[in-house]
Amino acid sequence: MKIAMIGCGKLGLPCAEVMSKHYDIVGYDIIKDPAAEIPMLDSIKEAVTGRDLIFVAVPTPHDPQYGGSKPIADMPPKDFDYSIVQQVLGEINQYVNKSQLVVLISTVLPGTVRAHLAPKITNARFIYNPYLIAMGSVKWDMVNPECLIIGTEDGSRTGDAGLLIDFYKPIMENNPQINVGTWDEAEAIKIFYNTFISAKIGLVNMIQDVAEKNGNINVDVVTDALKAATQRITGPRYLTAGMGDAGACHPRDNIALRYLAERLDLGYDLFHAIMHSRDRQAKNMALKLVALAKEHNLPVVIHGRAYKPYVEYTIGSYSELVGHFVEEAGVEVAYADPLTGDVWSGPAVILMAHNPAVTYFGTGVEIKPEQFYFVIEPGSIILDPWRTINQVSGSKVIHYGNTRLQ
Repeated sequence: MKIAMIGCGKLGLPCAEVMSKHYDIVGYDIIKDPAAEIPMLDSIKEAVTGRDLIFVAVPTPHDPQYGGSKPIADMPPKDFDYSIVQQVLGEINQYVNKSQLVVLISTVLPGTVRAHLAPKITNARFIYNPYLIAMGSVKWDMVNPECLIIGTEDGSRTGDAGLLIDFYKPIMENNPQINVGTWDEAEAIKIFYNTFISAKIGLVNMIQDVAEKNGNINVDVVTDALKAATQRITGPRYLTAGMGDAGACHPRDNIALRYLAERLDLGYDLFHAIMHSRDRQAKNMALKLVALAKEHNLPVVIHGRAYKPYVEYTIGSYSELVGHFVEEAGVEVAYADPLTGDVWSGPAVILMAHNPAVTYFGTGVEIKPEQFYFVIEPGSIILDPWRTINQVSGSKVIHYGNTRLQ
């Protein structure tokens, strides 16, 4: 099959490069990546002409102030911005025919495809196929998907859904569950998958807060017990307390679901509670840093500014959210992260926000040997929210969330 990827950014391009190992694929984006491993064409028309499958991976952004690097729980609920995807689908429709299948993978709220996006494609066939992929491990996730999500107009598994399943078979190295439903069901699987993770992280970080305030609790003893409870609690991933939910998707997805709850008049707003918990947990961590900084007369430095290790993006950064609350308490904060250009030297109270071994555990992403972004000077205080660092010469290590008497 001949494939096109429209939207070759941080998601579309690595996915297209994986596809290129099995299929003839070209790409288009308004910004060409000079390092792209696939041919990048000059227009949508050129990219889609003669292609069997046309994947669309363009953004459905929120207003930048909803990113999550500052408190967002009490901001007005707001839907995603669908203007870019609508414009792109409309342009694609001018150059396609019924022998071609347009596959949208962008995140949208339930009901959006049926009401606003599928009607843009009248000259070709259309299917909704969102991905469960994380930045930093996109290519690994692409070949080892937790599941496939395929949405058709009526939920039929035959026809185009079957074609898409067959398309992915040579790409996948595992044998994932395949979920085929209506457009609306596929939208719901994607968005609620993300917010389940947000809720899970919020809950385990609440246990961390309880450990800090109650005392005599090692949060890992509690969460390890929950991880083993696989009959009623789903899976061990995201059940390690530490930094909060972050990135370009999860915080904003909860804001969008607040909008959906209001639009559908559900009568309650669970998602506000999730986002309020995220904000408050960051503030609790910040106040711990502030107390340590004042006690030891040291500056506060956050180890890792991007929202996760190995990526340069700060959108939705939990590190910056913690830093916001440190500054709100009247203490200056600095960052150390080679991918964002932040450097530091000297003793400090250091929040070890980035821990690749925790973040990428089980994903197959290479864990680099460097543990620290800078030399830890003697006299530093290290606050480790992941509780994996046991000793640093000349410095004191505090395991945030472990208040057992030592």
